[in-house]
Amino acid sequence: MSAEQYPAVVRQIADRGVEWDIDPTLDRIRDLMHLLGDPQRAFPVIQVAGTNGKTSTARLIETLLRERGLRTGLFTSPELTTLRERIAIDGEPVSPERFVATYTDILPYVRMIDDKHGVRLSFFEVLTAMGYAAFADAPVDVAVVEVGMGGAWDATSVADPAVAVVTPIGLDHTRYLGDTVEEIAAEKAGIIKPGSVAILAQQPVAAAEVLLRRVAETGAVAAREGIEFGVLHRDVAVGGQLVRLQGLHGTYDEIFLPLFGDHQAGNAACALAAVEAFAGGAPTPGEANLEAATRIAPGDDYAGGEGRLDPALVRSGFAKAVSPGRLEIARTGPTVLLDSAHNPAGMAATVAAVTEEFGFTRLVGVLAVAADKDVTGILEQLEPVLAELVVTRSSGARSLEPQELGELAEGVFGTERVHVAARLDDAIDRAIALAEETGEYQGAGVLITGSVTTAGDARTLLRVSG
Repeated sequence: MSAEQYPAVVRQIADRGVEWDIDPTLDRIRDLMHLLGDPQRAFPVIQVAGTNGKTSTARLIETLLRERGLRTGLFTSPELTTLRERIAIDGEPVSPERFVATYTDILPYVRMIDDKHGVRLSFFEVLTAMGYAAFADAPVDVAVVEVGMGGAWDATSVADPAVAVVTPIGLDHTRYLGDTVEEIAAEKAGIIKPGSVAILAQQPVAAAEVLLRRVAETGAVAAREGIEFGVLHRDVAVGGQLVRLQGLHGTYDEIFLPLFGDHQAGNAACALAAVEAFAGGAPTPGEANLEAATRIAPGDDYAGGEGRLDPALVRSGFAKAVSPGRLEIARTGPTVLLDSAHNPAGMAATVAAVTEEFGFTRLVGVLAVAADKDVTGILEQLEPVLAELVVTRSSGARSLEPQELGELAEGVFGTERVHVAARLDDAIDRAIALAEETGEYQGAGVLITGSVTTAGDARTLLRVSG
Protein backbone atom coordinates (compact mmCIF):
# COMPACT_ATOMS: atom_id res chain seq x y z
CA MET A 1 0.00 0.00 0.00
CA SER A 2 1.22 3.48 -0.83
CA ALA A 3 1.65 6.37 1.57
CA GLU A 4 0.16 8.60 -1.14
CA GLN A 5 -3.22 7.00 -0.42
CA TYR A 6 -3.17 8.14 3.20
CA PRO A 7 -4.95 11.53 2.75
CA ALA A 8 -7.74 9.88 0.76
CA VAL A 9 -8.18 7.19 3.40
CA VAL A 10 -8.36 9.82 6.15
CA ARG A 11 -11.10 11.62 4.20
CA GLN A 12 -13.06 8.38 3.75
CA ILE A 13 -12.95 7.64 7.46
CA ALA A 14 -13.82 11.23 8.43
CA ASP A 15 -16.81 11.23 6.06
CA ARG A 16 -18.43 8.54 8.21
CA GLY A 17 -19.31 11.07 10.90
CA VAL A 18 -19.05 10.99 14.67
CA GLU A 19 -20.57 8.21 16.75
CA TRP A 20 -22.99 10.41 18.69
CA ASP A 21 -24.86 11.36 15.49
CA ILE A 22 -26.41 7.87 15.59
CA ASP A 23 -27.81 5.54 18.26
CA PRO A 24 -25.10 4.71 20.82
CA THR A 25 -24.70 0.94 20.75
CA LEU A 26 -21.98 -1.69 20.68
CA ASP A 27 -23.92 -3.91 18.26
CA ARG A 28 -22.22 -2.67 15.08
CA ILE A 29 -18.67 -2.72 16.41
CA ARG A 30 -19.21 -6.14 18.03
CA ASP A 31 -20.42 -7.56 14.74
CA LEU A 32 -17.44 -6.08 12.92
CA MET A 33 -14.94 -7.39 15.45
CA HIS A 34 -16.50 -10.85 15.19
CA LEU A 35 -16.02 -10.83 11.40
CA LEU A 36 -12.40 -9.78 11.94
CA GLY A 37 -11.81 -12.71 14.31
CA ASP A 38 -12.12 -10.66 17.52
CA PRO A 39 -8.60 -9.18 17.39
CA GLN A 40 -9.26 -7.33 20.67
CA ARG A 41 -8.99 -10.70 22.43
CA ALA A 42 -5.53 -11.46 21.04
CA PHE A 43 -3.77 -9.50 23.80
CA PRO A 44 -4.51 -8.15 27.29
CA VAL A 45 -5.97 -4.64 27.46
CA ILE A 46 -5.57 -1.81 29.94
CA GLN A 47 -8.47 0.57 29.32
CA VAL A 48 -8.53 4.22 30.46
CA ALA A 49 -11.69 6.31 30.92
CA GLY A 50 -12.43 9.56 32.75
CA THR A 51 -13.08 13.22 32.09
CA ASN A 52 -9.57 14.64 32.39
CA GLY A 53 -6.09 13.13 32.21
CA LYS A 54 -6.97 10.10 30.07
CA THR A 55 -4.37 10.62 27.36
CA SER A 56 -1.55 11.55 29.74
CA THR A 57 -2.32 8.56 31.96
CA ALA A 58 -2.52 6.21 28.98
CA ARG A 59 0.84 7.48 27.69
CA LEU A 60 2.44 7.04 31.12
CA ILE A 61 1.12 3.48 31.39
CA GLU A 62 2.41 2.63 27.93
CA THR A 63 5.83 4.12 28.68
CA LEU A 64 6.22 1.98 31.81
CA LEU A 65 5.09 -1.16 30.01
CA ARG A 66 7.54 -0.54 27.19
CA GLU A 67 10.30 0.09 29.71
CA ARG A 68 9.58 -3.41 31.05
CA GLY A 69 10.44 -4.79 27.62
CA LEU A 70 6.89 -5.41 26.44
CA ARG A 71 5.70 -4.67 22.93
CA THR A 72 2.88 -2.18 23.29
CA GLY A 73 -0.10 -0.85 21.43
CA LEU A 74 -1.49 2.56 22.34
CA PHE A 75 -4.88 3.85 21.19
CA THR A 76 -5.66 7.47 22.09
CA SER A 77 -7.92 10.27 20.91
CA PRO A 78 -8.23 12.86 19.61
CA GLU A 79 -5.07 13.45 17.63
CA LEU A 80 -2.97 16.61 17.79
CA THR A 81 -1.77 16.72 14.18
CA THR A 82 -2.25 13.43 12.30
CA LEU A 83 -4.85 10.68 12.56
CA ARG A 84 -2.04 8.09 12.71
CA GLU A 85 -1.23 9.29 16.25
CA ARG A 86 -4.31 7.46 17.49
CA ILE A 87 -2.77 4.06 16.71
CA ALA A 88 0.78 3.66 18.01
CA ILE A 89 2.96 0.57 18.30
CA ASP A 90 6.02 0.59 20.55
CA GLY A 91 5.50 4.28 21.19
CA GLU A 92 5.42 5.36 17.54
CA PRO A 93 2.38 6.19 15.38
CA VAL A 94 1.82 3.61 12.66
CA SER A 95 3.29 4.59 9.29
CA PRO A 96 1.06 5.97 6.53
CA GLU A 97 1.58 2.70 4.64
CA ARG A 98 0.50 0.60 7.61
CA PHE A 99 -2.49 2.85 8.30
CA VAL A 100 -3.66 2.48 4.69
CA ALA A 101 -3.03 -1.28 4.67
CA THR A 102 -5.01 -1.79 7.90
CA TYR A 103 -7.94 0.23 6.57
CA THR A 104 -7.87 -1.66 3.26
CA ASP A 105 -7.82 -5.00 5.09
CA ILE A 106 -10.92 -4.28 7.19
CA LEU A 107 -12.90 -2.26 4.60
CA PRO A 108 -14.78 -5.23 3.02
CA TYR A 109 -15.99 -6.27 6.49
CA VAL A 110 -16.89 -2.67 7.38
CA ARG A 111 -19.10 -2.53 4.29
CA MET A 112 -20.77 -5.81 5.25
CA ILE A 113 -21.70 -4.37 8.65
CA ASP A 114 -22.87 -1.13 7.05
CA ASP A 115 -25.26 -3.15 4.88
CA LYS A 116 -26.39 -5.41 7.72
CA HIS A 117 -27.38 -2.60 10.08
CA GLY A 118 -28.50 -0.06 7.51
CA VAL A 119 -26.40 2.52 9.36
CA ARG A 120 -22.77 3.09 8.51
CA LEU A 121 -20.13 2.44 11.13
CA SER A 122 -18.92 5.75 12.53
CA PHE A 123 -15.52 7.41 12.22
CA PHE A 124 -14.55 6.28 15.73
CA GLU A 125 -15.87 2.74 15.32
CA VAL A 126 -13.75 2.25 12.20
CA LEU A 127 -10.65 3.68 13.89
CA THR A 128 -11.22 1.44 16.92
CA ALA A 129 -11.44 -1.64 14.70
CA MET A 130 -8.28 -0.53 12.89
CA GLY A 131 -6.46 -0.11 16.20
CA TYR A 132 -7.36 -3.54 17.52
CA ALA A 133 -6.57 -5.13 14.14
CA ALA A 134 -3.18 -3.41 13.91
CA PHE A 135 -2.28 -4.47 17.45
CA ALA A 136 -3.20 -8.10 16.77
CA ASP A 137 -1.24 -8.07 13.52
CA ALA A 138 1.89 -6.58 15.13
CA PRO A 139 1.45 -8.52 17.48
CA VAL A 140 1.62 -6.58 20.75
CA ASP A 141 2.04 -7.99 24.25
CA VAL A 142 -0.44 -5.53 25.73
CA ALA A 143 -2.58 -2.65 24.49
CA VAL A 144 -3.37 0.55 26.38
CA VAL A 145 -6.70 1.82 25.09
CA GLU A 146 -8.18 5.23 25.84
CA VAL A 147 -11.95 5.55 25.73
CA GLY A 148 -13.23 8.04 23.18
CA MET A 149 -16.21 9.26 25.19
CA GLY A 150 -18.13 7.76 28.08
CA GLY A 151 -17.31 4.10 28.57
CA ALA A 152 -20.29 1.74 28.64
CA TRP A 153 -21.16 2.15 24.94
CA ASP A 154 -17.82 3.47 23.70
CA ALA A 155 -16.55 1.39 20.77
CA THR A 156 -13.33 0.54 22.62
CA SER A 157 -15.42 -1.35 25.20
CA VAL A 158 -15.74 -4.40 22.95
CA ALA A 159 -12.59 -5.44 24.84
CA ASP A 160 -12.69 -6.80 28.40
CA PRO A 161 -9.81 -5.04 30.13
CA ALA A 162 -7.57 -6.78 32.62
CA VAL A 163 -7.11 -3.36 34.23
CA ALA A 164 -9.67 -0.54 34.04
CA VAL A 165 -8.39 2.92 34.94
CA VAL A 166 -10.81 5.76 35.69
CA THR A 167 -9.19 9.20 35.83
CA PRO A 168 -10.93 12.17 37.54
CA ILE A 169 -14.56 12.61 36.52
CA GLY A 170 -16.24 15.97 36.04
CA LEU A 171 -18.94 17.61 33.94
CA ASP A 172 -18.17 17.35 30.22
CA HIS A 173 -20.03 16.10 27.15
CA THR A 174 -23.21 16.60 29.20
CA ARG A 175 -25.34 16.55 26.04
CA TYR A 176 -24.40 12.91 25.52
CA LEU A 177 -23.37 11.52 28.93
CA GLY A 178 -25.77 13.21 31.34
CA ASP A 179 -26.16 16.42 33.30
CA THR A 180 -24.79 15.19 36.64
CA VAL A 181 -21.53 13.74 37.87
CA GLU A 182 -23.43 10.59 38.88
CA GLU A 183 -24.79 10.05 35.37
CA ILE A 184 -21.39 10.63 33.77
CA ALA A 185 -19.70 8.34 36.28
CA ALA A 186 -22.24 5.61 35.48
CA GLU A 187 -21.28 5.78 31.79
CA LYS A 188 -17.55 5.70 32.53
CA ALA A 189 -17.96 2.90 35.08
CA GLY A 190 -18.98 0.68 32.17
CA ILE A 191 -15.33 -0.17 31.48
CA ILE A 192 -15.12 -2.02 34.82
CA LYS A 193 -15.80 -5.65 33.94
CA PRO A 194 -15.94 -8.91 35.96
CA GLY A 195 -12.44 -10.06 36.83
CA SER A 196 -10.80 -6.70 36.16
CA VAL A 197 -8.78 -4.56 38.54
CA ALA A 198 -10.23 -1.04 38.77
CA ILE A 199 -7.67 1.72 39.35
CA LEU A 200 -9.63 4.74 40.54
CA ALA A 201 -8.15 8.23 40.61
CA GLN A 202 -9.35 10.62 43.30
CA GLN A 203 -12.98 11.42 42.51
CA PRO A 204 -15.82 13.63 43.67
CA VAL A 205 -17.76 11.69 46.33
CA ALA A 206 -20.76 11.25 44.05
CA ALA A 207 -18.61 9.75 41.29
CA ALA A 208 -16.70 7.52 43.71
CA GLU A 209 -19.94 6.03 45.04
CA VAL A 210 -21.09 5.13 41.52
CA LEU A 211 -17.73 3.59 40.61
CA LEU A 212 -17.49 1.51 43.78
CA ARG A 213 -21.05 0.31 43.28
CA ARG A 214 -20.03 -0.92 39.83
CA VAL A 215 -16.99 -2.65 41.34
CA ALA A 216 -19.24 -4.47 43.80
CA GLU A 217 -21.77 -5.44 41.11
CA THR A 218 -19.13 -6.90 38.79
CA GLY A 219 -16.95 -8.56 41.42
CA ALA A 220 -13.97 -6.53 40.25
CA VAL A 221 -11.22 -5.44 42.64
CA ALA A 222 -10.73 -1.73 43.32
CA ALA A 223 -7.62 0.26 44.19
CA ARG A 224 -8.22 3.90 45.10
CA GLU A 225 -5.87 6.86 44.83
CA GLY A 226 -5.30 8.30 48.28
CA ILE A 227 -5.98 4.95 49.98
CA GLU A 228 -4.25 2.00 48.29
CA PHE A 229 -1.87 4.14 46.22
CA GLY A 230 -1.01 7.77 45.58
CA VAL A 231 1.48 10.61 45.64
CA LEU A 232 3.44 10.72 48.90
CA HIS A 233 5.49 13.81 48.11
CA ARG A 234 6.32 16.10 45.23
CA ASP A 235 8.74 18.98 44.64
CA VAL A 236 8.91 21.33 41.69
CA ALA A 237 12.05 20.67 39.64
CA VAL A 238 13.58 22.18 36.52
CA GLY A 239 11.67 20.78 33.58
CA GLY A 240 9.08 18.97 35.68
CA GLN A 241 8.81 17.60 39.21
CA LEU A 242 10.40 15.12 41.59
CA VAL A 243 7.87 12.74 43.13
CA ARG A 244 7.65 9.91 45.64
CA LEU A 245 4.88 7.48 44.83
CA GLN A 246 3.15 4.75 46.78
CA GLY A 247 2.14 1.97 44.45
CA LEU A 248 0.05 -1.10 45.12
CA HIS A 249 3.10 -3.22 45.92
CA GLY A 250 5.86 -0.79 46.84
CA THR A 251 7.13 2.71 47.46
CA TYR A 252 9.12 4.44 44.70
CA ASP A 253 11.43 7.34 45.52
CA GLU A 254 13.27 10.04 43.59
CA ILE A 255 11.22 9.79 40.43
CA PHE A 256 11.73 12.64 37.99
CA LEU A 257 8.58 13.32 35.99
CA PRO A 258 9.14 15.72 33.06
CA LEU A 259 5.52 16.91 33.19
CA PHE A 260 4.10 19.88 35.05
CA GLY A 261 1.42 20.03 37.71
CA ASP A 262 -0.05 18.18 40.64
CA HIS A 263 -2.54 16.55 38.28
CA GLN A 264 0.29 14.94 36.32
CA ALA A 265 1.74 13.51 39.52
CA GLY A 266 -1.68 11.97 40.17
CA ASN A 267 -1.76 10.63 36.63
CA ALA A 268 1.66 9.05 37.22
CA ALA A 269 0.43 7.41 40.43
CA CYS A 270 -2.54 5.92 38.56
CA ALA A 271 -0.26 4.73 35.76
CA LEU A 272 2.12 3.09 38.22
CA ALA A 273 -0.75 1.33 40.02
CA ALA A 274 -2.16 0.14 36.69
CA VAL A 275 1.15 -1.40 35.61
CA GLU A 276 1.62 -3.00 39.03
CA ALA A 277 -1.90 -4.45 38.82
CA PHE A 278 -1.14 -5.77 35.35
CA ALA A 279 2.12 -7.28 36.57
CA GLY A 280 0.88 -8.86 39.77
CA GLY A 281 -2.75 -8.11 40.42
CA ALA A 282 -4.35 -5.90 43.05
CA PRO A 283 -2.99 -5.85 46.60
CA THR A 284 -4.59 -7.98 49.25
CA PRO A 285 -6.23 -5.97 52.05
CA GLY A 286 -3.59 -4.27 54.14
CA GLU A 287 -0.76 -4.98 51.74
CA ALA A 288 -0.42 -1.38 50.61
CA ASN A 289 -1.65 1.51 52.70
CA LEU A 290 -0.94 5.13 51.94
CA GLU A 291 -1.14 6.23 55.56
CA ALA A 292 1.43 3.64 56.62
CA ALA A 293 3.61 4.51 53.64
CA THR A 294 3.96 8.11 54.79
CA ARG A 295 5.78 6.81 57.87
CA ILE A 296 8.38 4.95 55.79
CA ALA A 297 11.68 6.73 55.30
CA PRO A 298 12.70 7.46 51.69
CA GLY A 299 14.58 4.51 50.26
CA ASP A 300 12.98 1.91 52.54
CA ASP A 301 11.50 -1.10 50.78
CA TYR A 302 7.81 -1.10 51.68
CA ALA A 303 4.95 -3.40 50.71
CA GLY A 304 6.90 -5.53 48.30
CA GLY A 305 5.14 -8.23 46.38
CA GLU A 306 4.72 -10.03 43.11
CA GLY A 307 3.60 -6.84 41.37
CA ARG A 308 6.40 -4.65 42.68
CA LEU A 309 8.31 -3.07 39.82
CA ASP A 310 12.04 -2.46 39.70
CA PRO A 311 12.41 1.10 41.09
CA ALA A 312 15.17 1.81 38.58
CA LEU A 313 12.82 0.80 35.77
CA VAL A 314 10.11 3.12 37.13
CA ARG A 315 12.56 6.00 37.33
CA SER A 316 13.92 5.47 33.83
CA GLY A 317 10.45 4.97 32.36
CA PHE A 318 8.88 8.06 33.88
CA ALA A 319 11.97 10.14 33.01
CA LYS A 320 11.17 9.44 29.34
CA ALA A 321 7.51 10.38 29.66
CA VAL A 322 6.02 12.81 27.17
CA SER A 323 2.51 14.19 26.81
CA PRO A 324 2.41 16.53 23.82
CA GLY A 325 -0.04 19.39 24.08
CA ARG A 326 -0.25 19.16 27.87
CA LEU A 327 1.50 22.24 29.26
CA GLU A 328 4.08 21.74 26.55
CA ILE A 329 6.78 24.39 26.13
CA ALA A 330 6.67 25.31 22.44
CA ARG A 331 9.27 28.09 22.52
CA THR A 332 11.04 30.49 24.86
CA GLY A 333 11.64 34.25 24.88
CA PRO A 334 8.78 34.64 25.74
CA THR A 335 7.76 31.21 26.95
CA VAL A 336 4.85 29.83 24.93
CA LEU A 337 2.87 26.98 26.51
CA LEU A 338 0.42 24.72 24.68
CA ASP A 339 -2.31 23.00 26.63
CA SER A 340 -5.34 20.91 25.68
CA ALA A 341 -7.61 21.75 28.65
CA HIS A 342 -11.19 21.95 27.35
CA ASN A 343 -13.46 22.04 30.40
CA PRO A 344 -13.46 23.97 33.70
CA ALA A 345 -11.94 21.15 35.77
CA GLY A 346 -9.15 20.63 33.26
CA MET A 347 -8.51 24.35 33.05
CA ALA A 348 -8.37 24.61 36.84
CA ALA A 349 -5.60 21.99 36.85
CA THR A 350 -3.75 23.85 34.10
CA VAL A 351 -4.00 27.17 35.92
CA ALA A 352 -2.76 25.60 39.17
CA ALA A 353 0.21 24.07 37.38
CA VAL A 354 1.11 27.30 35.58
CA THR A 355 0.91 29.23 38.85
CA GLU A 356 3.08 26.70 40.70
CA GLU A 357 5.65 25.84 38.06
CA PHE A 358 6.23 29.10 36.16
CA GLY A 359 7.11 32.47 37.62
CA PHE A 360 5.35 34.59 35.04
CA THR A 361 5.07 38.27 35.80
CA ARG A 362 2.87 38.74 32.76
CA LEU A 363 0.87 35.94 31.13
CA VAL A 364 -1.29 36.41 28.04
CA GLY A 365 -3.76 33.77 26.92
CA VAL A 366 -4.89 32.56 23.51
CA LEU A 367 -8.20 30.72 23.66
CA ALA A 368 -10.11 28.74 21.02
CA VAL A 369 -12.79 26.44 22.37
CA ALA A 370 -15.59 24.22 21.09
CA ALA A 371 -19.05 25.77 21.11
CA ASP A 372 -20.57 22.91 23.14
CA LYS A 373 -18.26 23.39 26.14
CA ASP A 374 -18.84 25.31 29.38
CA VAL A 375 -17.10 28.35 27.94
CA THR A 376 -17.91 30.70 30.81
CA GLY A 377 -16.61 28.15 33.31
CA ILE A 378 -13.34 27.90 31.35
CA LEU A 379 -13.00 31.69 31.18
CA GLU A 380 -13.59 32.04 34.92
CA GLN A 381 -10.69 29.68 35.62
CA LEU A 382 -8.36 31.66 33.35
CA GLU A 383 -9.27 35.18 34.45
CA PRO A 384 -7.21 35.39 37.68
CA VAL A 385 -3.92 34.44 35.99
CA LEU A 386 -4.10 36.20 32.62
CA ALA A 387 -3.18 39.83 32.09
CA GLU A 388 -4.95 39.81 28.71
CA LEU A 389 -6.73 37.31 26.49
CA VAL A 390 -6.80 36.89 22.72
CA VAL A 391 -9.76 34.83 21.52
CA THR A 392 -9.85 33.10 18.17
CA ARG A 393 -10.93 29.81 16.58
CA SER A 394 -9.24 26.52 15.82
CA SER A 395 -9.57 24.32 12.76
CA GLY A 396 -12.17 22.19 14.54
CA ALA A 397 -15.65 22.14 13.03
CA ARG A 398 -17.23 22.82 16.44
CA SER A 399 -14.96 25.77 17.30
CA LEU A 400 -16.87 28.76 18.66
CA GLU A 401 -16.72 31.82 16.42
CA PRO A 402 -14.22 34.43 17.69
CA GLN A 403 -16.76 37.25 17.91
CA GLU A 404 -19.12 35.19 20.08
CA LEU A 405 -16.24 33.94 22.23
CA GLY A 406 -15.06 37.53 22.58
CA GLU A 407 -18.45 38.64 23.90
CA LEU A 408 -18.44 35.87 26.49
CA ALA A 409 -14.87 36.70 27.47
CA GLU A 410 -15.67 40.39 27.94
CA GLY A 411 -18.33 39.39 30.44
CA VAL A 412 -15.61 37.76 32.56
CA PHE A 413 -12.47 39.79 31.79
CA GLY A 414 -13.93 43.19 30.88
CA THR A 415 -13.60 44.81 27.47
CA GLU A 416 -10.10 46.24 27.96
CA ARG A 417 -8.42 42.87 28.46
CA VAL A 418 -10.01 40.99 25.56
CA HIS A 419 -8.82 40.99 21.95
CA VAL A 420 -10.39 39.17 19.01
CA ALA A 421 -8.43 37.57 16.16
CA ALA A 422 -10.07 35.75 13.26
CA ARG A 423 -7.19 33.28 12.83
CA LEU A 424 -5.04 31.36 15.29
CA ASP A 425 -1.75 32.44 13.71
CA ASP A 426 -2.73 36.10 14.08
CA ALA A 427 -3.88 35.44 17.65
CA ILE A 428 -0.52 33.90 18.56
CA ASP A 429 1.39 36.83 17.07
CA ARG A 430 -0.85 39.28 18.93
CA ALA A 431 -0.44 37.44 22.22
CA ILE A 432 3.34 37.32 21.94
CA ALA A 433 3.42 41.05 21.23
CA LEU A 434 1.18 41.73 24.23
CA ALA A 435 3.33 39.55 26.47
CA GLU A 436 6.45 41.44 25.43
CA GLU A 437 4.95 44.89 25.93
CA THR A 438 6.63 45.44 29.29
CA GLY A 439 10.04 44.45 27.97
CA GLU A 440 10.39 41.88 30.78
CA TYR A 441 11.02 38.93 28.47
CA GLN A 442 12.24 36.70 31.31
CA GLY A 443 8.87 36.79 33.06
CA ALA A 444 6.58 37.00 30.03
CA GLY A 445 4.52 34.07 28.87
CA VAL A 446 1.78 33.00 26.49
CA LEU A 447 -0.69 30.18 27.19
CA ILE A 448 -2.46 28.73 24.14
CA THR A 449 -5.35 26.53 25.20
CA GLY A 450 -9.01 25.52 24.92
CA SER A 451 -8.98 22.17 23.11
CA VAL A 452 -6.78 19.41 21.76
CA THR A 453 -7.37 20.85 18.28
CA THR A 454 -6.20 24.28 19.43
CA ALA A 455 -3.00 22.82 20.89
CA GLY A 456 -2.45 20.72 17.77
CA ASP A 457 -2.97 23.65 15.42
CA ALA A 458 -0.55 25.74 17.48
CA ARG A 459 2.03 22.93 17.40
CA THR A 460 1.87 22.99 13.62
CA LEU A 461 2.07 26.77 13.38
CA LEU A 462 5.00 26.94 15.81
CA ARG A 463 6.68 23.94 14.16
CA VAL A 464 6.90 21.91 17.35
CA SER A 465 8.31 18.46 16.68
CA GLY A 466 8.03 15.18 18.58
